[in-house]
Amino acid sequence: MTIAPCKKEKRHEADHYSWIKRRIKTEQIEKYLDNGKCFIDSIGIERSLAENTHPDPRRVRDILQKSLAVETLTLDETACLLHVEDPELLAEMQRVAAEVKVKVYDNRIVTFAPLYLSNFCVNDCLYCSFRRSNDQARRRILTNEEIRREIEVLAGVIGHKRLIVVYGEHPRSDIDYMVSTLQTIADVKVKTRKGWGQIRRCNVNAAPLSIEELRLLKDAGIGTFQVFQETYHRPTYEKVHPADTIKGDYLWRLYCMHRAMEAGVDDVGIGVLFGLYDWKFEVMALLCHAIELEDKFGIGPHTISFPRLEPAGNTPFVENPEHRVNDEAFKKLVTVLRLAVPYTGMILTARENARLRREVLPLGCTQTDASTKIDIGGYAERIDENQPDERQQFILGDTRSLDDVVRELAEAGYITSFCTAGYRCGRTGQKIMKLLRSGKEGQYCKLNAIITFREWLDDFGSEQTIAVGENVIEREIEQVKERLPGVYEQFLGYYEKTKAGNRDLYF
Repeated sequence: MTIAPCKKEKRHEADHYSWIKRRIKTEQIEKYLDNGKCFIDSIGIERSLAENTHPDPRRVRDILQKSLAVETLTLDETACLLHVEDPELLAEMQRVAAEVKVKVYDNRIVTFAPLYLSNFCVNDCLYCSFRRSNDQARRRILTNEEIRREIEVLAGVIGHKRLIVVYGEHPRSDIDYMVSTLQTIADVKVKTRKGWGQIRRCNVNAAPLSIEELRLLKDAGIGTFQVFQETYHRPTYEKVHPADTIKGDYLWRLYCMHRAMEAGVDDVGIGVLFGLYDWKFEVMALLCHAIELEDKFGIGPHTISFPRLEPAGNTPFVENPEHRVNDEAFKKLVTVLRLAVPYTGMILTARENARLRREVLPLGCTQTDASTKIDIGGYAERIDENQPDERQQFILGDTRSLDDVVRELAEAGYITSFCTAGYRCGRTGQKIMKLLRSGKEGQYCKLNAIITFREWLDDFGSEQTIAVGENVIEREIEQVKERLPGVYEQFLGYYEKTKAGNRDLYF
């Protein structure tokens, strides 16, 4: 009676191992190396940091002018900013970072929600509660019907238009599963108060993929493809990612965005998990990655993310990390990233608590999540605020509703944008890079932000949020009339149609 199950289990383990062995394609790493070397020059980064420890205020202000011109900074220039300690000069850097953000992206903030579809994983990262050795984790992968229920809440009750869909690295959530689930998400439409709700853009956060798999994702119609290096410091990378895992291959992960570009996925997102190594080194390495993509493909990262290590169930590594990043250092690294890569979108997540998000958002952030749940099936199955350790990758810092966040943003003078038009209008890759550097993308974004904000308020906003949002819309419409007179009448037409119940109108 016991022989057959044992054989079946061994066959499953053999298939599993075979899948892992096939993942890494060395020829899709070596083709991008420069004389056999990768683009992360750790010695050069450390040298730049060591040689720019006493920044001259005049030099700092010259560097700030370069950021205002939406030009990518050099390593030495960025190292100079990282070493600024004078409170007045730091405050000036923060003001310029905010100015750069408005110049490139206007005063809008894009909102999204993460959707975790699976937590099966073949990797064993020391800092992650989804690691394969965590026997307390409750493993689950959502079916298409379960995904539909998640989307009915996200798009029909909360009002999200944009997701970042998160997959574990495992044969059960392979490229076929990704493509199928993305189609399921796109197919769901939900009736709302005045119109209908639908997810219009799916960004993907997943393990590194091959060029062939990335082409399939491109055909599936994804938005941005995210892969975070976690840490660019190779000795630390190898310490926290066991060598017998796929993620243990530093270069396979490092060159994922090169493969994405070759596959035609030209909106890519990079990031670091701050707290694994020295944060100043990681900022410099993120800049190296941006410069490498600009040099090789003419397109820098569409977004940069900067999550910090957070508590996680049954994960001792995160309890007292050697390189913990305190709040003041966090504010500084966000400021410097905005100045160093002035064109990029910057994502502030609900890992951080509400107070800190209020303080960091004005330093140049462009996107944030809200109504966030990161346990598998959490949107449809739970309505309370409990965060079960065994179902989540980490513990969230901010679980406020989208309505609360939108209202707070409006009170602070921001307009929440639910626009997803750019990638459908072809404003991706090199085209959007040119528009961002020139400041013209912000003009499209203002028009579409107003229209989509109107749509969201009418379909989902509470009375209190609608009242605050109306004031923001009135101000924004006046700015359109003043700054964009050539499209004002057409814009008003779209706006009035949206008020009447039309949906998904955009420039």
